[in-house]
Amino acid sequence: MSIRKRMNVLLGALLLTGSLFSQNVCVTTPKTSLILSAPIGGELKHVYYGNKLSETDLQNIDFAGTPNMPAYPVYGLNCPGESALAVKHADGNMTLQMEIVQVKTVKEGNAEVTVIEMKDKVYPFYVNVCYRTYQDADVIETWTEIRHQEKKPVTLNQFASGFLPIRRGEVWLSHLYGSWANEGRLCQELLEPGMKVIKNKDGVRNAHTSHAEIMFALDGKPRENTGNVIGAALCYGGNYKLRIDTHDDEYHRFFAGINEENSAYSLKKDEVFRTPELALTYSNEGLSGSSRNFHRWARLHKLANGTVPRKILLNSWEGVYFDINQTGMDQMMSDIASMGGELFVMDDGWFGDKYPRKNDSSSLGDWVVDKNKLPDGIEGLLKSAEKHGIKFGIWIEPEMANITSELYEKHPEWAIKAPERDLVLGRGGTQIVLDLANPQVQDFIFNIVDDLMTKYPEIDYIKWDANMSIMNHGSNYLTKDNQSHMYIEYHRGLEKVCQRIRAKYPELTIQACASGGGRANYGILPYFDEFWVSDNTDALQRVYMQWGTSYFFPAIAMASHISAAPNHQTFRTIPLKYRIDVAMSGRLGMEIQPKNMTEEEKALCKNAIAEYKAIRPLVQMGDIYRLLSPYDNQGAASMMYVTPEKDKAVFYWWKTEHFVNQHLPRVNMAGLSPDKLYKVHELNRIDNEPLSFEGKVFSGAYLMANGLEIPYNHRVDYHKQNDYSSRVLYLEEVK
Repeated sequence: MSIRKRMNVLLGALLLTGSLFSQNVCVTTPKTSLILSAPIGGELKHVYYGNKLSETDLQNIDFAGTPNMPAYPVYGLNCPGESALAVKHADGNMTLQMEIVQVKTVKEGNAEVTVIEMKDKVYPFYVNVCYRTYQDADVIETWTEIRHQEKKPVTLNQFASGFLPIRRGEVWLSHLYGSWANEGRLCQELLEPGMKVIKNKDGVRNAHTSHAEIMFALDGKPRENTGNVIGAALCYGGNYKLRIDTHDDEYHRFFAGINEENSAYSLKKDEVFRTPELALTYSNEGLSGSSRNFHRWARLHKLANGTVPRKILLNSWEGVYFDINQTGMDQMMSDIASMGGELFVMDDGWFGDKYPRKNDSSSLGDWVVDKNKLPDGIEGLLKSAEKHGIKFGIWIEPEMANITSELYEKHPEWAIKAPERDLVLGRGGTQIVLDLANPQVQDFIFNIVDDLMTKYPEIDYIKWDANMSIMNHGSNYLTKDNQSHMYIEYHRGLEKVCQRIRAKYPELTIQACASGGGRANYGILPYFDEFWVSDNTDALQRVYMQWGTSYFFPAIAMASHISAAPNHQTFRTIPLKYRIDVAMSGRLGMEIQPKNMTEEEKALCKNAIAEYKAIRPLVQMGDIYRLLSPYDNQGAASMMYVTPEKDKAVFYWWKTEHFVNQHLPRVNMAGLSPDKLYKVHELNRIDNEPLSFEGKVFSGAYLMANGLEIPYNHRVDYHKQNDYSSRVLYLEEVK
């Protein structure tokens, strides 16, 4: 080998490993590269983020034209620009000037962590900018670790997790918005000059009105399966703020982190303030490509038991609401077992001694069985579940209490409350939030779960709810000069509780419910197996909500239930076939009173449950390809899941509006192997005659270029006709 070739190989190796002898550090995943300029004694700068670079491109990337801006901007010596970090030193100085001390790479399990250590040029103030990568997921997690050795506390006024410059052009932003019972709505907009802020200040639940996850389509209006896309997800369960500043230069500046409003943090000497991770992904396969990256990363690294298939359950809430009793629970267990279900979950209304839980105005905090409703207790319910051959789960709301409760009478000081102020009360006119900054409260909440699981180890599932915002700013536990820490300490306390629970009960299935979809975020999900997408179970509205939610979260985490007609939230009457087909695109469950169903309806559900079990690994572990968006207003929506081996797929099609002589687009499939042959089989069929392509074989190339012509209506008896139509097609490779 020539000397020049040897030098080139050496240079490439230095770049790839982030050696201290190299100015550039390369953080890589299997298909992406993040390049940083990191000269010792100099400033950390962003160079590149995108497709994985070749050795040649790594060597020449500095000459291609780079942003030439800090990778983690700090405030004080470049005041007009937005900053990621802003502080007030003990002596009142409000400036920072950081220089690189060293770069190191360490192994962390099956991950690799790159740490750029920086120090202020004058003050003993330190910031580590950290990056974590896995060899099995195309996601980079970045966060910062902030500390100092000044004599007195330093005030952190702004403390973002990360920053990313995005080259201007025709860049579109995709993000989620909504409200209670209308979560996960998709908004797509062109980035224009000025500041775009997406934020949350709920305190407890952060995914109702907006989401801490976004996507940037870099080359025009977003497309699902083509185009270059950057995705970002802040892994935090509390208040957040995402800022996109389009300045007068060539870049959009993206910042993400904890919402600093009313949360200035007084950092003590040698204390380490660790910001939550900001997860970044890049795909040249459109929005769905970015989603596939997030989904794989989530299942493997960010979701409790993310590779374990979820059970098919019946939840009691819409069936009986607070009207819990032993006989009724046994009846519901019998019904779900007869339809092939695997789990029954008893929702709200089972507890309270001095104050029995009859509605939402009392009893939270008093986690003892109401013997009037359940004379045989949890033991009797577990025996019923065993008799019927299914598992049993239970609902709790451990972070909250009612002022009408024995707990509040004993510990009023545990409520989050402003000194000298009256309580602002939540749900039912009596609800409060417990102060999770307090270690005693943390122990109490841990013990709620621990006592249940110790007494009743057969419990298989816990539905963990949270139905109130933080309405009162004040902590009886925190000192008077640290009241601004309240929001941050709440979530630190919650995380400590969750870590303890997971350490002792790693295989327990726990759902994050927070007035529905209020906790769909990657700060919470490492401790939870799934989340309740919405309290709204209306199938048509769920098409829209689950479409948006799927941008960032995999089907295995998205609880989707078959409910009654008329629907309890919208009062819309939707046929059972359509309700089933929508629910089968997520983690299938039921939210209904089976005794009110006809035998024909039960038979249809029994068949659907059996067919879902056959496709469950594909839906819950497969790669998503969204095909026709309901937000494009073309009268239908369609998406599919494909196995990584591309030998099986399931295709969903839902009509979203109905007109006489309407014209719907024919939907091309995606994600298949063009050279494979696939046999088509319809699931959940109700038509009198099979579809024309039932049992027929088509090449992947044909299906991706042409799709199949889906009939606009079902061919059923006249008295069964209605204005809804949906199809689920199972594709299996023919060898």
